[in-house]
Amino acid sequence: MTTRHLTQRAAFSMLLAATIVVVVPVIVIIVYMVVHGASSISWEFLSSPPRMAGKAGGILPAIVGTFYLMLGTVLFALPVGVLAGIYLTEYARDNWLTRLINMAILNLAGVPSIVFGLFGLGVFVMAFGFGMSLLSASLTLACQALAMTITTSREAILSVPREYREGSLAVGATRWQTIRHVVLPQALPGIVTGAVLAMSRAAGETAPILVVGAAFLTPGLPTSPLDQFMALPYHLYTTAAHVPGMPRGMMWATALVLLAVVLTFSFTAFAIRLRVRRRRTS
Repeated sequence: MTTRHLTQRAAFSMLLAATIVVVVPVIVIIVYMVVHGASSISWEFLSSPPRMAGKAGGILPAIVGTFYLMLGTVLFALPVGVLAGIYLTEYARDNWLTRLINMAILNLAGVPSIVFGLFGLGVFVMAFGFGMSLLSASLTLACQALAMTITTSREAILSVPREYREGSLAVGATRWQTIRHVVLPQALPGIVTGAVLAMSRAAGETAPILVVGAAFLTPGLPTSPLDQFMALPYHLYTTAAHVPGMPRGMMWATALVLLAVVLTFSFTAFAIRLRVRRRRTS
């Protein structure tokens, strides 16, 4: 066996070992959650509000509040992120300002989530007067999701071959018509995938919503964007850390439902991307 083959075999072994190190703990955690939480999931658990500080009842307000929160997040983050990606890719010149903006976007992705929470508290809750509400939380998570949304939008737009743009411009289309009718349809799978993945990440955030509107217990479902709301990650954190005598089965069941919500967003992104690819190639 040659040295080249030995090097390739060693590299393959290292990659396999790294994959096992990453995947196995995740599988163990999921199996543990299913074993300890699946028996506590019932229709009553999914369709009733919590009682006795979460020790009884269900998690319906937390589920509904989480979906409202994700809907608000994508409504604010997706248009801004896509428009910023279009500008930076198709219109902005390569100068110091553009490089500064790109560096700011990269740094934005590494900001701790609690910092976004404090930003939302100071800007949306206090300065804009939205109060501790679903609207404030959605805007805060949208700011956090912007970095991923802008980055994935840029990468998806850049992946469209330059020949498509040149062909559209050659037949007399304007730049905006080229972007709207040629570039964006080709980049749509990547844009949608990035938006949904940003939503799935935001669905599991606790620190930002902790200070801008999430409540442990509310009398009912939110009826206005200015109402407080319950959310699965905050409900899970509070019941696990601050409610003495909390049944472990209900804690693991809540964690399992939260995991199902996050995985639903991820599988939705995969399905949308696959469907758009098939439609584009057919």
